[in-house]
Amino acid sequence: MPHILIVDDEENIRAIIKKYALFEGYEVSEAADGMEAVELCRKNRYDLLILDVMMPELDGFSACREIRKTQDVPVIMLSARGEEYDRIHGFELGVDDYVVKPFSPRELMMRVAAVLKRGSRPVVEETPQREVLRIEGLTIDFTGRIVLVDGERVDLSPKEYDLLFYMARNRGIALTREMLITNVWGYDFYGDDRTLDTHIKLLRRSLGPYSKLIVTLRGVGYRFEG
Repeated sequence: MPHILIVDDEENIRAIIKKYALFEGYEVSEAADGMEAVELCRKNRYDLLILDVMMPELDGFSACREIRKTQDVPVIMLSARGEEYDRIHGFELGVDDYVVKPFSPRELMMRVAAVLKRGSRPVVEETPQREVLRIEGLTIDFTGRIVLVDGERVDLSPKEYDLLFYMARNRGIALTREMLITNVWGYDFYGDDRTLDTHIKLLRRSLGPYSKLIVTLRGVGYRFEG
């Protein structure tokens, strides 16, 4: 049974998330602020954190940074603010998902299930065949999960890797926002595509001169050239 830690200074928010999480069969613990969350994570292991951004004592970003020093636990951030800076900051910390308040508890549980599912992928024992794609000075090593830009390795967040690999494997195809959200994030599309656009922006920045390979299809989505 996956164990979830819900961290939010608003008791009513914790209560509604806990209600839905228990209904889905998860074990649930709670923390009222970032400091308490850090202390709990030093003593216990959790399968996923639902972490609010704006909290007293220690904000969610700082708490995430401290927790990640001791364990690589998946994190879904909650925030009443939807500014692009906040989303970018969270994704740069390696946050798995970002949900803006007010949110649908049912949708949140779907996102929780998707993140947990990604974290429990079976280990492949056989040595896979090497799969490498080279386009101009961009090298994408799918097998080694390595990306090189003009021979220099670039470090991407886990979700940037997933997004780039999916687009590269489907290069030349018009990929709608719904297709990208469903296949990369693993849950149904609910109309909020800011998460996708933020990751595209971060990915383009990481690819440098080869950001041109990601073409925006106005009103549709994106296409990876090459």
